[in-house]
Amino acid sequence: MVKVLTALLTLFITVNAYALTEVTATIDKNPVIVNESFVLTVEANDDVDTNALDTSALMQDFIVGRTSVSSQTSMVNFKTTRTTRWTTVLIARKAGNYTIPPLIVDGVTTNPIDVKVINASDDNSTKQQTLFITTDISTKNVYVQQQLTLTIKLHFAAELKRGSLTEPELEGANITQVGKDKEGETIINGLRYRVIERTYAISPQKSGEFTLKSPVFSGEIMVPSTRRNSFLSFAETKPVSVIGEEIPINVKAIPPNYQGTWLPSELLSIHQEWQPKVTEFKVGEPITRVITLTAAGLSEEQLPEIEMSLPAGLKVYPDQAELHTGMNNNRLVSQKVRNFAIVANKPGNYQLPKMVIPWWNTVTNEYQEAVIPAQIITIAANAEQPEFVLPPNEGQTTPTQTPIEKTIIVEKASILQWVFLALWLLTLLAWLITYQQQKSTQKTAVKSKVNDHYLALLAACKKHNSEQVFTHILPWYNSLHLQSVSTISQLLASTNNQSLIAAIEELQLAKYGQSPIAWRGDNLAKAIQQVNKTQSSQQHNTGFKLNP
Repeated sequence: MVKVLTALLTLFITVNAYALTEVTATIDKNPVIVNESFVLTVEANDDVDTNALDTSALMQDFIVGRTSVSSQTSMVNFKTTRTTRWTTVLIARKAGNYTIPPLIVDGVTTNPIDVKVINASDDNSTKQQTLFITTDISTKNVYVQQQLTLTIKLHFAAELKRGSLTEPELEGANITQVGKDKEGETIINGLRYRVIERTYAISPQKSGEFTLKSPVFSGEIMVPSTRRNSFLSFAETKPVSVIGEEIPINVKAIPPNYQGTWLPSELLSIHQEWQPKVTEFKVGEPITRVITLTAAGLSEEQLPEIEMSLPAGLKVYPDQAELHTGMNNNRLVSQKVRNFAIVANKPGNYQLPKMVIPWWNTVTNEYQEAVIPAQIITIAANAEQPEFVLPPNEGQTTPTQTPIEKTIIVEKASILQWVFLALWLLTLLAWLITYQQQKSTQKTAVKSKVNDHYLALLAACKKHNSEQVFTHILPWYNSLHLQSVSTISQLLASTNNQSLIAAIEELQLAKYGQSPIAWRGDNLAKAIQQVNKTQSSQQHNTGFKLNP
């Protein structure tokens, strides 16, 4: 019984000996600089709940970063000491005098701390910043959907242990990073800084007055150890955060009198190039017309489709458009290039209609048009490619000709006439055999070409490769149909197969939707197999018939 009482008394004394009696609050520097982080440390002389500290009172005057908690227990000369420490990263957005209010931990209150916040350029700033962010924006006044670029540069003179940089924020805008991060070095006031540069393309989607919030960097830097024993001195880490300046943005609405597709740009141009570069072309020889559309301040997705209409007698075979994006003098420049193969079936002069792309000049605030003027090309006859005349349409009559009267004298057949007749019949039989062989060979070649596109398209679906699908789907579809399509939109309009339509729309949504997702080609492969089987069955049942 005595032992039990002694143990309980000892436990009671121990609990009271380690009861929380003191909580202190300190900051690592004072004064502090605008937009540069400083660390608030709150320490309790007991092992308490890690959630006992409430930092919500700090949000009135500061940006409150992450809070880390650590507990420590030590024993010296049989004397046990327990401490709980909270470290919170704070950032002041404006210069001035502020007060960190008293903070409460398990009923024990800290003392308030007066904090002086100064600008980085203030003469009272006694030391240079070891970490800061600068921003450079292309323009603060834009139209809806006009792209602006924001360049962020993170400067740090200390060794980074780890860190992350958030994206900028702008209400109702599409924001994407352009290219990869760039690293370099610079010297400012005799202090060497490492610099990480990142560029964003920002496209506002609604008009009004907005504030662009710069990215926030949060991480840890290496600092010298505060331990006195040099043998045990190791580098320590310190949490840091820094944020750039907020930038006001004025987004103007689309002018009410503007007509057509909205294309706000500082500069938009369209031009053509002929391959080969000759002034006269020949029948049957393909001509490549390269159309290039270039725009500053627009993304690849905003560039309109490049279509080309041709007069009768010319056939066009367009390729998939090539898209390019780059930076030029801190401006985003996008480009769309499309090749058109043109083939003529008879000689003559052909007028190509002009091509017009309307756009809005954001520099002069005027409506403009990018134009390729109409032009005439000459197609010469080709001895190696005789003129191909299309058969007349049904119901079309051919001009009547006046028959030439001839006198035919019939004489008694001689042996030579019979010999010539036999030879003519043998020649006709040989020609028929040769014709059937050529026709069979042509059918085999066409079927082989169809199978090549079909197999390549199925392979692309199996690999879930959308780029290869776009390459092979139009040639495959044209090989099965009498009519020719040059775009996906024309394909969707010409087919009645709902499975194929749904699968292609699923592909477009995955690749070009607002939030692109991974695409799988299983549904499209099934639809393609169904269409191919149906069309092959129809071609097999349709034989050659003589007109009645």
